[in-house]
Amino acid sequence: MSNKVVTHWKGNLQFESDNPSGNLLTMDASTENGGYNSGLSPKAMMLSSLAGCSGLDVVSILKKMKVPFSDFRMDTYGELTSEHPKYYHKVSVEYHFYGNELDEKKIEKAVNMSIDTYCGVMEMFRRFAEVSTSIYYHNS
Repeated sequence: MSNKVVTHWKGNLQFESDNPSGNLLTMDASTENGGYNSGLSPKAMMLSSLAGCSGLDVVSILKKMKVPFSDFRMDTYGELTSEHPKYYHKVSVEYHFYGNELDEKKIEKAVNMSIDTYCGVMEMFRRFAEVSTSIYYHNS
């Protein structure tokens, strides 16, 4: 299966990219690097893609397991190499769950299913980076 994404230069360092779903996103460089900071940076978007891929898995699995939670967020950190081409060689994903009497065992199972089996972006990152994950429970 193949996806096609069209990325179109919009002037200066700004690009607009489509998605197979038809949605658009804007990419740009920071002002320090000559851009207008009017969009997402490509490398930071990779971290967002990693979190989004795993997050979609986790929420879907928890829904199927009927596990309640009131809020969920992921903090994703990437450490770039110092030499060009700079890429993430260390990445960590923190899964933060909020709720009343969180079912930690089922949440851990859902997160591990994403990390170990379902998240293709996580697998791609493992090809070039050391990936670590952790889960935090915030019971109200």
